[in-house]
Amino acid sequence: MHDSVRDNETAAAPEPGDEADSSSLLNDLGRLGRAVRSLFGAQLSLLAAELGLARSAVTWLLAAGLAATIAGVGLGLTLLGLIGLMLAKWLASWIWAFVALAVLEALGLFGAIVLFRRCMHWMSLPGTRQEWHAIMRDTLHRAEQDIGTEKGE
Repeated sequence: MHDSVRDNETAAAPEPGDEADSSSLLNDLGRLGRAVRSLFGAQLSLLAAELGLARSAVTWLLAAGLAATIAGVGLGLTLLGLIGLMLAKWLASWIWAFVALAVLEALGLFGAIVLFRRCMHWMSLPGTRQEWHAIMRDTLHRAEQDIGTEKGE
């Protein structure tokens, strides 16, 4: 019985040559893959957990932003009402209080528009564009001078 098991083992053993080299290479690659998986497995599971946390944090961040916006609008309306009431008491007229409040709101709106336009100008990167044009101009002038000196020689 032992002889038949040995015969089967020798029959199943690969012939020396290409098959032995490729199977040992495949075995080595398999062991390398398992070693990398065991080495980086903890980091990958930590990354997956952190990505799950970040995904839920984005949802909570959006909810908190919405709540802050609603509270901010409510606070703004309340403060405008209080300012209107104080102006009405001070000016002794609701109409003049509303006119003064409308002027204050128009000035705030104008300031916000001016700031928005200024920020849009900064986003167009004027300094970078000016530097780029200066570099291109200098390069063009140098190239023209090099061509002129080559023709003169």
